[in-house]
Amino acid sequence: MNEPNRHQPVDVGLDSAFPPASPAEEKSSGRVSFLSPLLHTFQKRSIEQRVLAGFGLVFAGILVISAISYRNMTVLIRNGDLDKRSHEFIQCLGATGEAIDDAENGHRRFLVTGDESYLAAYNTLRDRAPEYIRYLRELTDPGSTQRGHVSDLEHLINQQLQEEHAAIELRAKTGFDSVRGMALTGVAKTALDSARRLQAQMDQEETKALTQRVVESTTTTRSSIILLTIGALLLFVLLAAVYYLIRHDITERRRIADELHRRGELLEAANKELEAFSYSVSHDLRAPLRHIDGYASLLAKAASISLDDKAKRYLQTISESATRMGQLIDDLLVFSRMGRQEMLRGTVNLNQLIAALRHDLRHDLQDRAISWTIAQLPEVTGDAAMLRQVFMNLMTNAIKFTGTRPQATIEIGSLDNGPDEAVLFVRDNGVGFDMRYANKLFGVFQRLHRADEFEGTGIGLANVRRIIHRHGGKTWAEGALGEGATFYVSLPRVRPLA
Repeated sequence: MNEPNRHQPVDVGLDSAFPPASPAEEKSSGRVSFLSPLLHTFQKRSIEQRVLAGFGLVFAGILVISAISYRNMTVLIRNGDLDKRSHEFIQCLGATGEAIDDAENGHRRFLVTGDESYLAAYNTLRDRAPEYIRYLRELTDPGSTQRGHVSDLEHLINQQLQEEHAAIELRAKTGFDSVRGMALTGVAKTALDSARRLQAQMDQEETKALTQRVVESTTTTRSSIILLTIGALLLFVLLAAVYYLIRHDITERRRIADELHRRGELLEAANKELEAFSYSVSHDLRAPLRHIDGYASLLAKAASISLDDKAKRYLQTISESATRMGQLIDDLLVFSRMGRQEMLRGTVNLNQLIAALRHDLRHDLQDRAISWTIAQLPEVTGDAAMLRQVFMNLMTNAIKFTGTRPQATIEIGSLDNGPDEAVLFVRDNGVGFDMRYANKLFGVFQRLHRADEFEGTGIGLANVRRIIHRHGGKTWAEGALGEGATFYVSLPRVRPLA
């Protein structure tokens, strides 16, 4: 297995590439203000959250302004209705007072002359008094002071009519002499004076209420205008803030996009250099390695008689190292190509794939006692050739690290991880590994065992991780020293047809 590498790559992210501005820089650029905490909070959010927050504030402001404006409009409409009622009340009250005065004047003329034509106003008041009172009562609120005044006025009018009716009957029976005094001073003088005073009081109170409502309506209208002006300014400020945040975000994103584009160009150039290096490795380094291996073999044959065992062992070590170097170069080239190779996605039957791999490995396992446990595996979506490489590496890894066991046990199965993802595992009862170094397993050239214990170049698991990541999955491992290991990979399932 892979062992920890002392030389770890340095991860340089966007945060280090774009360090936050210092307070002095922010102040020099004019961004420090009383809105800084709010702007800092907004800048932590995504552009969608900023827009939603800004328009949420705008919408809330519109709701508040609409609610207050609705209340003010309600007050104005209510006061308008009450003003209309007050004007009608004052008009009806004046008409009632005129009717009372006309009736009293006509009644006095009747008492003097005995001409019944003068009783027309009296008869009109008698007939229409209930209508006047009903209309006045309809124009007042139940339980109000004016409603009580209307009842009092009704009582005084009835009292006037009764006394004038009695005087009319007395004039008809006894003649003018019996009502001479009444004709001069007037009938029901007390009731008439009380009715006039009551009418004046009612008119004054209604006029006062009308004036108060006019003042309230004026104040409400003025406050509505001020509120709408302030609301419009606030909404303008909020919209300007949203515009600023969006523009700032777009500017920042453009800057990051330009930087990413620049880095992409650098990465593309680096990839081209890597391809050139791979070509150089595959062609230029193979010839020297073949020379080393070939000449070491020739030297061993030519000087086999004169060489002692120690020298022969040296030559064998040179030959084996050259062969191992060649294998390492091949693995590096495979690892490099796997990152650039175009994926051909399709439906992969893992049961058939595992069966084919076992068939290919049968010749290498003739002298091994291995117990295979292979569960029914789901179909996944991916590149069949790449996934073949994944499970080839995992199975040969399990075979290699169970080599010290008299009876090896290798299990291949799957875990239920929902309808969209399949989790597959390869478990063995081999030498295992220390979980403290689990994060080192999938790195290039990182081995957890010495090369003289288990052969290998330390690239197989790195290749597994690269392929699985290109499929959008994950890789991880669990194990313990002397108790075996389990390697997991996650892959997208085949979606059933609707």
